[in-house]
Amino acid sequence: MSVVIGLTGQSGAGKTLVSKIFEENGFGVINCDMAAREVTEAGSECNRELAKIFPECFDDDLVLDRRALGRIVFSDREKLDILNTVIFRYIDKLLDEKIAQYSIDYEYVVLDAPTLFEAGADKKCNVIVSVTADEEIRLKRITVRDGLDEASVRNRFASQHSQRFFEENSDFVIKNNGETEDAVEQTKEIIDKIKEGKIGSKNN
Repeated sequence: MSVVIGLTGQSGAGKTLVSKIFEENGFGVINCDMAAREVTEAGSECNRELAKIFPECFDDDLVLDRRALGRIVFSDREKLDILNTVIFRYIDKLLDEKIAQYSIDYEYVVLDAPTLFEAGADKKCNVIVSVTADEEIRLKRITVRDGLDEASVRNRFASQHSQRFFEENSDFVIKNNGETEDAVEQTKEIIDKIKEGKIGSKNN
């Protein structure tokens, strides 16, 4: 079985960039956002279950309105927890299947997962890498990238773990406040350590 690296972090911190660097250096990358989309395809078993809880977010064909769901759960922590309880159950099984598939071709497999800890997927990982950045920097990045207003972005931040949480629960942390080149350099240093077997002990 491959060495599994959990890649997570704060919204707007730059995880997508880091994920791309891992991929360019020969790591197999599993996009857990795409896995979530797979389990919530129109008419899926997961959607049938979610439609009973969030009926306003589905049409008659059980197609999920992701924006409508996001507006609900990012402003209500209790409803977010309910959503996570349901959807992570389906994602967990799918990730096990994908890790086994990727392990055939890759020595190192990355779980690119914004909700790595919430899903319990950290338990599948040999090493965890988190990407963080200061809140105001992340706010600016997301408002530009997603076209959201400040209040919506801060609601999203409030539903996520703090920077301190990521620092305390990761083997490596990439602090991405500066130039892209700096994040690239930090990531490559971590890649070298992983390949040398210096992968930490959080989950071993």
